[in-house]
Amino acid sequence: MNQRQQEILTLVQQQGFVSIEALAQKFLVTTQTIRRDINILCEQKLLTRYHGGAGISSSLENVEYSTRKIMNREEKQLIARMVANHIPDRASIFLNIGTTTEEIAKALLKHTGLRIITNNLNVAALLRSNPSFEIIIAGGVVRQRDGGITGEATIDFIRQFKVNFGIIGISSIDTDGTLLDFDYHEVRVAQAIIENSRQVFLAADHTKFDRSAMVRLAPIEQIDTLFTDRCPPEHITTLLKEKNVTLRIAEQQQSKTLSAL
Repeated sequence: MNQRQQEILTLVQQQGFVSIEALAQKFLVTTQTIRRDINILCEQKLLTRYHGGAGISSSLENVEYSTRKIMNREEKQLIARMVANHIPDRASIFLNIGTTTEEIAKALLKHTGLRIITNNLNVAALLRSNPSFEIIIAGGVVRQRDGGITGEATIDFIRQFKVNFGIIGISSIDTDGTLLDFDYHEVRVAQAIIENSRQVFLAADHTKFDRSAMVRLAPIEQIDTLFTDRCPPEHITTLLKEKNVTLRIAEQQQSKTLSAL
């Protein structure tokens, strides 16, 4: 995905629908060029093509894992480094399914003595190179598409523990602050992680704000800290302040703690 395509995606996510003519004028390119960009984004299931323009994709189906791995990779890496900086050595951690949590796993490799419980085979494979870590993999059904593990056995396993930090990703943060995802089974595991963590860290890049997804995970007040790469929309920052959720923004390399006045 090139820079123009990334900006087209962001615009459509913000506005819901953007016409081909408007995009051609904004980027000073031909409508044929914009159509090619939209076709590429539609093939990756990031957008839906409509007559005269493009709109947001369905709330029923997530983007392919291989595409998500490369989407906003630099932003995810910034977020991952910031999250890792807030995890002390010898902490206990839940890490769930997602490409952002996989970047966080990479950023944690220089830590010492972590105990990590995960339902993500990719996370376990990434962390096993550090001999000081204890890595515990939850049982359950392995998803072929991304190495995620879900199911009743996964939930029961997670409920055996109480950890210092639960680190989760998400597909969507709705306008009212509801955390949303696409897979009911994945959401139930994430809910168990939230319930059994002393602190909950949510890692989400800027494209997750106001995106559409179908399955409710939790209200935003159930997390302690939101780590992201850009300042969220104003209505989200207001909500975080009202709910006493700490906001940390990677691009600024500084933290903002928003609390009710």
